[in-house]
Amino acid sequence: MKWRPDRTMSDRRANLHQVLRQRICLLDYAPGTRLSETDLAQEFGTSRTPLRRALARLEDEGLVRSLHGVGTIVTDIDLPEMDATYALREELAELAGILAPVPVSAKALATLDALIARGDTLRQGRDPRDFARLNLDYFLFGLSLTGNDALRETSERLYIRTARIWLHRLERLDLGEEIDIFLQEMHETRRALMIGDTRAAALIRRVHISMCRKRLLSGDLPG
Repeated sequence: MKWRPDRTMSDRRANLHQVLRQRICLLDYAPGTRLSETDLAQEFGTSRTPLRRALARLEDEGLVRSLHGVGTIVTDIDLPEMDATYALREELAELAGILAPVPVSAKALATLDALIARGDTLRQGRDPRDFARLNLDYFLFGLSLTGNDALRETSERLYIRTARIWLHRLERLDLGEEIDIFLQEMHETRRALMIGDTRAAALIRRVHISMCRKRLLSGDLPG
């Protein structure tokens, strides 16, 4: 996501938050990085006030922490916390097919087809950052299948807390295999949505979140 300075003030604030959040999720700002308000304000051509609001949102999402006398630091990736967050994401994924499911539209199917096409292209290039971006866009597509705002908001916050784990752990995984598994999930979801079965699509998402949790974290947690 790029910075767009020509937006309204409220849009610019939201865009600033999203740009910084994406940089953290893509490890452009690695854990432990100090975010300089002066440098960021200069880069984005903004005052400290909207920047501090964006940083406060990031802190609320668990991506940064503010330390007195030090500044704003990108948080570490805590594996036990990631495991607990993934466990909750599994439960919420199923609820997306129960709480205010949105009827499947031709536009939704077209969006999913575009995501699948990106996945097919990714099989050739196997770029980890492109994989992380596709993962995020597919997650946001899944949010569009429920009209329950509270569920959407909570699910997004939890997803963002776990998004960095992919690039952090990919060295221990086979990226080609991960892309194939991801494409399998998207195709299974498309088959469910073609017959209007949003609950089945939600169950597919839950199963794949569970498997991701095992592949990413298995063997590295205490106990």
